[in-house]
Amino acid sequence: MNLAQRLARYHRLAAILLLGFASGLPLALTGQAMQAWLTVDGVDIVTIGFLGLVGLPYTFKFLWAPLMDRFEPPWLGRRRGWLLITQLSLAALLLAMSRLTPSATPGLFALTAVAVAFLSASQDVVVDAYRTDVLSDRSEHGLGASVHVFGYRIAMIVSGGIALIWADQWNWPTVYRVMAAIMLVAAVFSALGAPRIASYLKPEATNAAQDLRGFAAMLLAVFVGYWLARGALQLIGFDPADKNKWVELLFVLCEIGVALPLAAWASRVARFETFNRSLSSYFSLPGAGAFLLLIVLYKLGDAFAGSLTTPFLIKGMGFTQAEVGIANKIIGIWLTILGAFVGGALMLRLKLYRGLLVFGVLQLISNLGFYALADLGKGAWGAVMVQPFDWHFVALKEAASLDWLLLTVIAGENISGGMGTVAFVALLMALCNSRFSATHYALLSAFAAVGRIYVSPLAGVLSESLGWPGFFLLSIVLAAPGVLMVWWMRNSIRALIQPAPAPADPD
Repeated sequence: MNLAQRLARYHRLAAILLLGFASGLPLALTGQAMQAWLTVDGVDIVTIGFLGLVGLPYTFKFLWAPLMDRFEPPWLGRRRGWLLITQLSLAALLLAMSRLTPSATPGLFALTAVAVAFLSASQDVVVDAYRTDVLSDRSEHGLGASVHVFGYRIAMIVSGGIALIWADQWNWPTVYRVMAAIMLVAAVFSALGAPRIASYLKPEATNAAQDLRGFAAMLLAVFVGYWLARGALQLIGFDPADKNKWVELLFVLCEIGVALPLAAWASRVARFETFNRSLSSYFSLPGAGAFLLLIVLYKLGDAFAGSLTTPFLIKGMGFTQAEVGIANKIIGIWLTILGAFVGGALMLRLKLYRGLLVFGVLQLISNLGFYALADLGKGAWGAVMVQPFDWHFVALKEAASLDWLLLTVIAGENISGGMGTVAFVALLMALCNSRFSATHYALLSAFAAVGRIYVSPLAGVLSESLGWPGFFLLSIVLAAPGVLMVWWMRNSIRALIQPAPAPADPD
């Protein structure tokens, strides 16, 4: 690799880092940070709980991703143009939120928050597509994934943790104005600093008005399917307000099971061609269905164990909030970042199949640590005292003890989890066709979220019936099928990293 090629690689990775940061920044601003603002402003807990629904666009972003593949803004090309639009819009809406008072105008505040979540999810779609397209050399997917994870995690620390400290020093409107300024800087970088993409063929031209009508019909079908499922369950005696976890899970599964097939049917009838062709493009891939199953299973054991980590440590093991906060939230986040970097470096040598296999096994083994902690108990390996500190962005007011076994378990889980995430993101990128990378990545990431989102109700029930040691043994069992599927699909995975076709005109 000559000097020009190295500089081009560094330029691509720098862009992925900054765009990963921009992608992660708005998440907490409609989540934890927003909830803190609502609480301080005196909004009642029922309203705060209701506003948790503003994050729904992140789950359904694959529905409008085809429009971002189909339509090209008049400047900067298909990917950078959408980056500029979403980031400028996010900056404007965050500034608008900073001028609102949640307790005085809750309806307007909620609508603005939903709009921020929608634009944030849309930015995620185009960032994922841009990362997939700009890394035309598939050997760079692992390193690019690790850089993206690093930027995303740093942004979550800024908007989800440091923002709370800034709010104590200033106020929440000022914090949101600062976040708006950061998004504006990201937009300037997207316009002037992001590398151009040597793009592959774009989707075949379709009737734009017909695509928009098809998109509207598909959205209508989603809402119709949702209400049909709820109405049918209520008709046979189930109550949607029932707090029983199994009933809640039944409603979720039925709503998805009716809404998505109905949406797929509507997209065909209404001729939403970009969406239909993107699905046909993905399912023409050998082993497409098996890859979807692998995507669901690969992080399932990790998600299952992680869904109740905090209650396990505090209620199950008796650790203090300070111990859990330092070990799991501060040290753990940085160890995840370390794992991502180590995983990215190792992926350059291991390649995709070996990376998925090795890191999958490490994820499985890391769950043994939680089993050991549940079985041996607090203090089995002694403890170390952490003295008070103040790093401005985070502080510990009083000395606290940290359990050595807890630290070891957290270290193993976060480092292996970071490695597994890098390999997993590289797999998703490798499965995307450049014509439809926005749609494909959004669809695949939706499948990837299945385990994380829908495993929690089951985890709560099973932890009570099995006990904590049995619960973590079950998480190991659930992790095994994903590892076995990697081995079973080894030839298909190796085929994904064959040299890609030569790029067409620049984006």
